[in-house]
This record gives sequence, C-alpha cells and structure tokens, in this order.
Amino acid sequence: MIDALFHQPNYLAAKQMMSGTVNERIAIQTNLANIETPRYQRLQISPAFQEQLQEALNSGDTTQLRSISPQLEEDTTSVSGRPDGNNVILENEMMNLMKTSVDHAFETQLVTGNLLRLRLAITGRS
Repeated sequence: MIDALFHQPNYLAAKQMMSGTVNERIAIQTNLANIETPRYQRLQISPAFQEQLQEALNSGDTTQLRSISPQLEEDTTSVSGRPDGNNVILENEMMNLMKTSVDHAFETQLVTGNLLRLRLAITGRS
C-alpha cells in the first residue's frame, strides 16, 4: 500500500520536475563557468523534456513518467553578439538561476507534502 503512494502520477511528475530543475541548474552553472570561453555554446534542458512530461501526465501512464529523462543540449536558438562566438549572457543566466530557485522550492514542497501526508497516515500526527 505504501509503495502505491510513491507511484502516483502527481508524485512521479513532481520528482521528474525536480530532476529537470537540477539538470537546469547544472547547465546554468556550466554556462556561468564558461562565460569567458571563446566559442562556447550555452547549455539548456532539451525543450522536448517539458513536452514529454506533459504527454506523460496527460496519459496518466506512470511507466511513461518514470522513463522520461531530462537531457542537456546546446542552445541552438541563442545568437552570439560577442566577437569570440560565446553566446552566454550573464543577465539571462542569472534570471534563469532565480527562476530555477523558485521552481525547485515549489517542487520540493510538492514532494514534501506527499511525504507529510504519509507520515500523518502512519502516525496520526503531523
């Protein structure tokens, strides 16, 4: 019975979203570390990740939810305005960092809420 709680679509989706946020932070950190590297192309989470996550949520298939994996890829849409060919813009990366911080806090609350409900069910107190 307890095992079933950890296979609910909402719980799995929250975990997948957290995984995506963690990978997005890795991309941002890598981008910031390479801000002065000539010809460096910024990394981002594959846009297909959000689409796959939405499809899996709409289908309600937990197996499909578990199989999704956020991948990092070069951002081919970003154009470099610098002579060295690097397309990392500090202000954009800092805004993305703040966004992922808020996203991560929200996703953590979703997962924590599920665990607190489980604790309440087991012990009778929060």
